[in-house]
Amino acid sequence: MTYLPLSPPGRTPLRVMTIAGSDSGGGAGIQADLRTFALLGVHGLVAVTAVTVQNSLGVKGFHEIPLDVIAGQIDEVVSDIGLQAAKTGMLASAEIIGTVADAWERQGLPGRVPLVVDPVCASMHGDPLLHPSALTSLKDRLFPLATLVTPNLDEVRLLTGIEVVDDDSQRAAARALHAMGPRWALVKGGHLRASTHSPDLLFDGNDFHEFDSVRIDTGHDHGAGDTLAAAIASALAHGYPVPDAVAFGKRWVTECLKAAYPLGQGHGPVSALFRLGEC
Repeated sequence: MTYLPLSPPGRTPLRVMTIAGSDSGGGAGIQADLRTFALLGVHGLVAVTAVTVQNSLGVKGFHEIPLDVIAGQIDEVVSDIGLQAAKTGMLASAEIIGTVADAWERQGLPGRVPLVVDPVCASMHGDPLLHPSALTSLKDRLFPLATLVTPNLDEVRLLTGIEVVDDDSQRAAARALHAMGPRWALVKGGHLRASTHSPDLLFDGNDFHEFDSVRIDTGHDHGAGDTLAAAIASALAHGYPVPDAVAFGKRWVTECLKAAYPLGQGHGPVSALFRLGEC
């Protein structure tokens, strides 16, 4: 695949922030985001929202970072270092979502810096990572600030009430998500397990863009959603139009799925490390 251009040695690369939770098992969250950022040649910035206690078998618990610390991480990085794009992951609560939205607006970033919102509601094992009361804040506060939202099908059902089972319901879900305020909505089809393909659908309020790939037969797909959103954010930082950034992210996560490896006794992570063998 064709990768993003790398900055020459000694020159400051583009900066992309992940506003997300820490995964103690290293498979998802900010750990997955930073791997993708590094291997795509962008400098990763971090605002940690929560610290999870998890391994390959599931999430055993999590601790929310104090709101002033979350806001401070965003404010201090933006005011000094600057950023060209950002993505969100685990935000855990309505209060954290409001804090992130407030910081984004306070720094004058809406409409100026692309924001990819990956609305993480639960882990791949079904462990809750977002308080149910926070769904309204996610839709009311953060979605209107988003360049793109990237829910999986379980998250689509929670957000819209639509069960995606075919092309028509996927299009209905994309319309419903877009009506919540983001500039673009991506309905990922990776959880359509009955399909031999992984169809993703992008919608901007007028036009649909379809992205398809053959499903990679692996039980090791931890962090796939984080990795996709991080790759899309990296491409947006380079100035890619949203459909091109999504196409790039789709190709990237497909290669990461091909390179996924076992870890522990449960689900292993998708792997951006394959790129090291190509450098």
